[in-house]
Amino acid sequence: MELLKTMGVRIRSLRKQNGLTQKNMAEILGSTPSHYQKVEYGQINIPTTTLAFLADYFNVSADYLLGRTDEP
Repeated sequence: MELLKTMGVRIRSLRKQNGLTQKNMAEILGSTPSHYQKVEYGQINIPTTTLAFLADYFNVSADYLLGRTDEP
């Protein structure tokens, strides 16, 4: 699904901009590094609560993460 790939690319970009590793993000989200990696690769869907958390954490809109807008 293109939506998941777009979301993964944007999350990966924001993570890197903030100097975080995949392991750091997994710890922040309370998941395993392999589970978090699947999020970035667009292989799994995430709960809306996680989407909202990531949007707040990176100070962007959920629509930006989902690729519905290019304005963070």
